[in-house]
Amino acid sequence: MSIEDVLEFVKKHDLMMLATVDDNGKPEAAVVEFGEKDDFTIVIDTLTTSRKYKNLQSCNNVAVVVGWDNSVTVQFEGSATELLGPALEAAKQAYFAKNPRAKKWADRPDVAYFAIKPNWIRYSDLNQDPWLIEEFSL
Repeated sequence: MSIEDVLEFVKKHDLMMLATVDDNGKPEAAVVEFGEKDDFTIVIDTLTTSRKYKNLQSCNNVAVVVGWDNSVTVQFEGSATELLGPALEAAKQAYFAKNPRAKKWADRPDVAYFAIKPNWIRYSDLNQDPWLIEEFSL
């Protein structure tokens, strides 16, 4: 199992669970659409009125789970950065490649985009005996 194999698994999915925390450390989780870049950057959008947006403004540490069908998942932890300017336009391309219907709200002023950079990744396949569990630090 290589990090490239993990990226291929991620590319086969279009939903993930994103966990954030508020100013008081209270957790919040949401299932969100996402896109990814070949460097493992994950791109999401969110309304600026959402809890996750407010949480990301005060604490950019996140946890993510991709996949949950068939006992195979990718978990990672990392940091999220709101995207603006040229970085935003490049990230939107990756996001819309996977989520073309999201283009219809691309220019709404109340939609923000974030790049999530993982620093730890765990791939788990519980269908094998013994289980295949690989961890990667980036």
